[in-house]
Amino acid sequence: MKSINPYTGDTVFEAQSHGHAAIEAALTRAVHAVQKLKAMGMDARLDALRRAADILDDQRDDIAELMTREMGKPIKQARAEVEKCAWVCRYYADEAPDMLKPDPIEAPEKGECSLHHLPIGPVFAVMPWNFPFWQVFRFAAPNLAVGNPGLLKHASAVPGSALKIAHVLSKAGFPEGAFQTLLIGSDKTETIITDDRIRGVTLTGSEGAGSAVASLAGKAIKPSVMELGGSDAFIVMPSADLDKAVESAVTARTQNNGQSCIAAKRFIIHQDIYEAFTAKFVQSMKALKIGDPMDDSTDIGPLSSADAADEVYDLVRQTIDGGARVLFAPERKDRAFLTPGVLADIPRGTPGHDAEIFAPVALMFKAEDVDHAIAIANNHPYGLGSSFWSKDKNEIETACTDLEAGSTYVNQMVASDPRLPFGGVKKSGYGRELARDGLLAFTNPKTIAITRLD
Repeated sequence: MKSINPYTGDTVFEAQSHGHAAIEAALTRAVHAVQKLKAMGMDARLDALRRAADILDDQRDDIAELMTREMGKPIKQARAEVEKCAWVCRYYADEAPDMLKPDPIEAPEKGECSLHHLPIGPVFAVMPWNFPFWQVFRFAAPNLAVGNPGLLKHASAVPGSALKIAHVLSKAGFPEGAFQTLLIGSDKTETIITDDRIRGVTLTGSEGAGSAVASLAGKAIKPSVMELGGSDAFIVMPSADLDKAVESAVTARTQNNGQSCIAAKRFIIHQDIYEAFTAKFVQSMKALKIGDPMDDSTDIGPLSSADAADEVYDLVRQTIDGGARVLFAPERKDRAFLTPGVLADIPRGTPGHDAEIFAPVALMFKAEDVDHAIAIANNHPYGLGSSFWSKDKNEIETACTDLEAGSTYVNQMVASDPRLPFGGVKKSGYGRELARDGLLAFTNPKTIAITRLD
């Protein structure tokens, strides 16, 4: 299993993939780690999370360079990703004790009643390449805080990052088996998901992968969390601060080279400001610097691979050939580059209208009023995040209640935050990560009712 630098084409990291014997050994270690984590106690587990955060801080630049070489994200964004991983470790280290306190229940005739949140055992995680560290740490930190061992099947494109995460957590003081990386292909996931020693499954990835993994977990009667695709709506109404909205829109569309499930992809603009917004937006997209992702001044680096660039460019071409109007033409450049672009008048039935464009290509829609804007936003199979720009209180209230999405951010772009529950609806998945919801996702909410006989 190896990673290829999408900017240079050089091999970054290479390692032997794990076979059935290694998988069996990892599952055995994970089961033994349940008691080790319990014996360790919560305080010691949380201290280990704090040490993991310190290690991430100390090794930030090296880890960021590894991520950038493996999948092409701009180096300044890679550094920010490492810092965010340290944040989520410290967040749960600080907040887990209060979050895991038993919830009292008033039922006097049943005695002393409460709801306790207990670990369920090993959790298997299938994670993507686009945020190689963050996606894993937002699963690993809460589960290790609770006392659930983790087994990671990372994307095959980032094996170096996958092994580095396991090394960081081991160095931080978690016992053997508490967190393990398996270098395996998707063909071996069924064996792990259906194994009785695995008690929960989480996946961040495509709709297809989510459907397959969720089906297996459901058949095995195991809890699962699915964070899948998104084609987030970015709605701008006439009362919005236009300049701030444009600035945020460009970042929201192009972060991580446009390869983010919560990136704004569909820009739904009120007809009264459509021309003004679009002109400013196109101008800003044209000003982005494209180039070497290791250069701090680069805004847009390559996509994750040449194959990925070819595949998404084909979706873009299908959308254009289907009748979309080109305001700023995206170009398929050397190696894995697909340059930013802006398309308008997106026809129904084209990939731009119905699918997820995982690249820095923006899709423009014109709305007559707030209800029409929300109708456009909701007319899509995905429902991950949404961004709404307005100063009108009634419009804001309508958007917050009527947009079919896992979150609505008003006058700001969508961004994951350890303090805020994260997840989607419809084909964007189910369940929540982060905050208290993420901590409790793989716990046994055990009811305790005690009648004292003394």
